[in-house]
Amino acid sequence: MAKLLGPLMMSLVLSACEPRGEQTSKGYRDVPVPAELLASNDARARGRRIFEEKCALCHGARADGKGVRQQGLSGQPVNFRSSEWRAGATPRGVYMVLSEGKRGTSMPAWPTLSDRQKWEVVAYVLNVTEHAP
Repeated sequence: MAKLLGPLMMSLVLSACEPRGEQTSKGYRDVPVPAELLASNDARARGRRIFEEKCALCHGARADGKGVRQQGLSGQPVNFRSSEWRAGATPRGVYMVLSEGKRGTSMPAWPTLSDRQKWEVVAYVLNVTEHAP
């Protein structure tokens, strides 16, 4: 019993280290987060342009979840201006949703976007909350 207690305690400690809201699948937990790109105003501006072209139809031009196609979707589009959403959002989690879509909702995967473009969209949507009115 004592031999099992040590590894059990270590696994509990390590699982507690996962950031709050980090709900990424195993394949994305080790994806490196490009911190410099996420902090770049240029990347955020490029992300905003991509968002306006690809995402605003559902998520709204103001990224508030009130796009012209919000009616009839399976699940309400995310309001990226919501501080509640931002409190649980992580860069990896947003990147994963862009890459895989979100099961059980109308949120599709975006395989046509490059990894860099996805990170630029991540930079934009994570930043939009900070500048919400």
